[in-house]
Amino acid sequence: MTEKKRLPRGASMPTLSVIPSNSEGVSQRVKAYQGFTQHILSGGIRSGQFISQRELTVLLGMPLGAVREMIPRLEAGGLVKTIPKRGLQITHVDLKLIRNAFQVREMIEREAILRFTHSASDEELDVIEVSHRDMLRRASSGKIDNDLLDDTQALDWGVHDRMVDALGNEIISEIYRVNSLRLRLIRLDLSVINTTNLVRSMEEHLRFILALKQRDGTSAMEHLSRHIRNSRDRVINAPSEP
Repeated sequence: MTEKKRLPRGASMPTLSVIPSNSEGVSQRVKAYQGFTQHILSGGIRSGQFISQRELTVLLGMPLGAVREMIPRLEAGGLVKTIPKRGLQITHVDLKLIRNAFQVREMIEREAILRFTHSASDEELDVIEVSHRDMLRRASSGKIDNDLLDDTQALDWGVHDRMVDALGNEIISEIYRVNSLRLRLIRLDLSVINTTNLVRSMEEHLRFILALKQRDGTSAMEHLSRHIRNSRDRVINAPSEP
C-alpha cells in the first residue's frame, strides 16, 4: 500500500464544522446533517435525486425526528427543496447553479488568498507545494487509480478550505462549505473528475502557490481566479452522460 503524503493543516475533504450543543436532539440533528454532506461528497446522493424522509433515515442511520429537524437547514442552504407529493429533491444542476456557485466561490477565495499571502508560514507553503508536486509525479507514473483521484480531490479541496478558514471568520467558512457541497454535486453530476483535469488542476494550483511563496498577493489572486474560471469552464463544457 502506497504511503500517503501528509497534507498541510486543513487539507482534507470539505466538512462542516461540528456545532456544540447541550441536548441530544440537537446533537442528532447535527449528526444527520453531517451524514447527509458525507453522502454528497462520496456520490451517494446525486443532483436531482428524489428521496423521502424515511429513506433518509435508513441512508443516514438516524431517527426520523433528527432527519426532519435538519431539513430546514438543507433547504436554507439550497441543497434540497420539498416537492409536493414527491418528497425531497436534491438540488438540480443547471447552468444558473453552475455560474452562481462558482461566482460565490471566486468572491470568497479572492479575499482569502490575499490574506493567506501574509498569514501562511513559509513551512506550510513548502508542505503544500511538495504535496502538489507529489501528486503530479504520481499522475505522470501512468498508474492512475481511484486512490490517486481521491487523494488529489482531498488535496485540492483542502488547500482552498485552508485559505478560507485562515480568514478566521466562521460565518464565511460556513457559507463557503455549503457552496462547496453544491460544487461537489455539480462535479459528480457532470463527471469532470478525470486524469486530464487532475493534472490541469494541480498545475494551476502550483501557479498560485508559487505566487504565495513570493508573497505576491496580486499575482496569487490572478492565478487563483483563472483556476476557478477554468474549473467552471471545464464543468460547463463537460460532455453529458449518455
